[in-house]
Amino acid sequence: MLSNESLHPPAFSRSNSEASVDSASMEDFWREIESIKESSMGGQEEPPPAEVTPVDEGELEAEWLQDVGLSTLISGDEEEDGKALLSTLTRTQAAAVKKRYNTYTQTMRKRNKQSVRDVRDIFGVSESPPRETCDNHTNQLDGTQEERELPRVIKTSGSMPDDASPSSTTLSDASQDKEGSFAVPRSDSVALLETIPDLPVHSNGSPEPGQPVQNAMNDDDYLVKNIPPEAEELSFEVSYSEMVTEALKRKKLKKTEIKKEDYVLTKFIVQKTRFGLTEAGDLSAEDMKKIRHLSLIELTAFFDAFGIQLKRNKTEKVKGRDNGIFGVPLAVLLDSDRKKDPGVKVPLVLQKFFEKVEESGLESEGIFRLSGCTAKVKQYREELDAKFNADKFKWDKMCHREAAVMLKAFFRELPTSLFPVEYIPAFISLMERGTHVKVQFQALHLMVMALPDANRDTAQALMTFFNKVIANESKNRMSMWNISTVMAPNLFFSRSKHSDYEELLLANTAAHIIRLMLKYQKILWKVPSFLITQVRRMNEATMLLKKQLPSVRKLLRRKTLERETTSPKTSKVLQKSPSARRMSDVPEGVIRVHAPLLSKVSMAIQLNNQTKAKDILAKFQYENSHGSSECIKIQNQRLYEIGGNIGEHCLDPDAYILDVYHINPQAEWVIKPQQSS
Repeated sequence: MLSNESLHPPAFSRSNSEASVDSASMEDFWREIESIKESSMGGQEEPPPAEVTPVDEGELEAEWLQDVGLSTLISGDEEEDGKALLSTLTRTQAAAVKKRYNTYTQTMRKRNKQSVRDVRDIFGVSESPPRETCDNHTNQLDGTQEERELPRVIKTSGSMPDDASPSSTTLSDASQDKEGSFAVPRSDSVALLETIPDLPVHSNGSPEPGQPVQNAMNDDDYLVKNIPPEAEELSFEVSYSEMVTEALKRKKLKKTEIKKEDYVLTKFIVQKTRFGLTEAGDLSAEDMKKIRHLSLIELTAFFDAFGIQLKRNKTEKVKGRDNGIFGVPLAVLLDSDRKKDPGVKVPLVLQKFFEKVEESGLESEGIFRLSGCTAKVKQYREELDAKFNADKFKWDKMCHREAAVMLKAFFRELPTSLFPVEYIPAFISLMERGTHVKVQFQALHLMVMALPDANRDTAQALMTFFNKVIANESKNRMSMWNISTVMAPNLFFSRSKHSDYEELLLANTAAHIIRLMLKYQKILWKVPSFLITQVRRMNEATMLLKKQLPSVRKLLRRKTLERETTSPKTSKVLQKSPSARRMSDVPEGVIRVHAPLLSKVSMAIQLNNQTKAKDILAKFQYENSHGSSECIKIQNQRLYEIGGNIGEHCLDPDAYILDVYHINPQAEWVIKPQQSS
């Protein structure tokens, strides 16, 4: 199931491992392994792994920098997105980037004996000896080279003013000239950031323990509190890596044990802020790409806080098929499916497997433990590969047992596993420390947010489906423990050889991760608000950088427009621009909401402290209540915040719009249908 290349020495002993797993569940596990072996021996094609060539740390860190959207640090290209990303990093995130870039540059120097930009060129270290930082696991800068004084352009969250928090990054005023314009950075520099503070600072941005900080982190997340064991509050407001760093410094992290009983997994309560909660599908594709980059940086920083290396071994590359169903990459399947349904997010064939099981198999005993009829499964596989995309496959002849078998095979035969198996050793190390389930959840939460869209959407649909199966446990005998144990080798897999004990150890961890997904299905797919805040800052920084570095053409165009404003013929036209209209026609605290698909297409709304998104929808429903069809239309609509410092954001019905308006005054407000899965 899992790769030897990703395996470290076992993090906990055989006795501890075996003690944490029910023997009946382990029988399910070994039965599933035998079933997988039999299916591969029975003529099913098993894609051979590509040859894995040895790689050094420098290559792995270069790959990491590319994966988090910081290829500009390697290429030296002037990319606004990379600069903007660096400008939003919290202190722990910046330390994680710094550590990986330092490793990369040192490796390149040793290998090529060539000039590679020093890490201080990126983080703008001033001419002073390096001092201790708040993260004991952060690499210290090499003080032997000459340090260069670099201009300050954008301020990071790690160098915030005393009254700011990691979730409220602001652009530095120090780089403004007298006229309020920002200094243009040197063309040969990558995002020039102010250094991570030299003095030890607290993760909430305060240089002194007693100094009050707006939105500062309190002792209510990882620190021990008198909260009933069956429920605990979970915050999405502050960077997870900042919180664990603070808790580790105070040595007050709570401990937990992994047990079979599902009830020991703490019930979490996520309190809505005035901005509401955001699902992954509520943001634009471009902003979700930024969320993925930030999540991987945050996940790396999170494990750094524990001194755990998020080991990135070279992933096995297996070329998937270009057509058919089994062994085809998710992205290829979705490209084909979107020719039929442009809005589809989960492969249509997988949705059909769900439907077949739900039709008659939810109460079938041992539904995912049974192997089905081998001959029929082989026949259906061949027919699906040949006929599904042409809509010629006859689904009515398939039994729910065969559908369950093929569902497992579908995931097992993907070119790469649905979830990143290379992260399993880090999770083993985290669990070995006896960390509280909240810590484990937050690591998992970041991993899920870092997944490609196709993997994340498919995983969400899969966990929703499995919870339907578990809801019928009294009849089908498939508990959360059974499902996670059986599915672990199908969802976390590698094609390399390894011992039974290694397989069991890693399968235990994979199964525990699946249990966390099933238990926390309702909150796992919510985007942490601190990441959304960082995306807003990224978008603001990108717009600023584009203004700082105008091309000659843009400069000439601006000069032309300035000349034209003196002409009476053009001045009236210029006054009708959207931004000017927003500033002049709409008073402060009033927004104009557009509803292009309704009969009442536009309305000015006076906001107050209690105005929620659902109140605005209700106003439009009242104004459009003349016909029953209009009522149906409005029930399927949501309020969107579009533009300004966000791409597109489907707002929580409970979001207070005045608060959203204050953080994004340049947004447009549109009512339209919510995208479905």
